[in-house]
Amino acid sequence: MSRFWINTVVHGVMLLFFWWIIADGDNSSWWFGVPAVLIALTVSSALIPPVTFVWFEAIKFSLFFLSHSFLGGVDVARRVFKPNMSIVPVLYEYPLRLAPGFPQVLMANSVGLLPGTLSAQLEDNKLTVHVLDGRLDFLSELKTVEQFISRMFGQPFDDSTEVV
Repeated sequence: MSRFWINTVVHGVMLLFFWWIIADGDNSSWWFGVPAVLIALTVSSALIPPVTFVWFEAIKFSLFFLSHSFLGGVDVARRVFKPNMSIVPVLYEYPLRLAPGFPQVLMANSVGLLPGTLSAQLEDNKLTVHVLDGRLDFLSELKTVEQFISRMFGQPFDDSTEVV
């Protein structure tokens, strides 16, 4: 079985699972859910170019995402309860080494999980990031997220490229 068909089947199963969650496990909803999932699968297969996806790396990224989402929440709570914290906000233009398309979009959407960061713009292989405190080591965090996403999509990551 080719990688395309394996990815399509896995994608379809995931969509069916999401439908089951949305329908709250109601079996009477499948008469509408199965056609909706088939349409969604067809449209997404036509619009999203096929990518190599490494499931084990996706699981590792998910664990990283969950832990850093928690840390981001703690950081926000800390800032709310201690509003006089000094901050040094900056906009930083981060050059991406990921392939254009879905990997870069996932990177832009994932940056908000890091404490004190938010994506502002994604354009021309550059991600503009709003950072609450430019004195912190946000560059290593951005690089870590980019490495996770690179491995998840089976892309080589040039670690020798220095980001300044």
